[in-house]
Amino acid sequence: MELKDTIHLMASPNYKDRFLAEYWQVKIRYVKLKEMCQKWDKGELEFVPTCDRGIYSAQLANMFGYLIVLEQRSHLENIDLKENMFVNKL
Repeated sequence: MELKDTIHLMASPNYKDRFLAEYWQVKIRYVKLKEMCQKWDKGELEFVPTCDRGIYSAQLANMFGYLIVLEQRSHLENIDLKENMFVNKL
């Protein structure tokens, strides 16, 4: 799944669809940033980041916390976050 796959849900009048878009956008960005940081730590990046590594670590920690909050909300609001549920809405 890519960010572009969430566009139609962002514009939906249904708040559960918009919630799914929000969750998956954060999750996609989190995974990509985590992969970048792992490559950086291994010395495998193909570019030089402009920010200090600590900034990226803080961003990852905050994104992870945000994902936890969204997952808690999803349970309370009965919203299924499984990727296959998301794909079925495409």
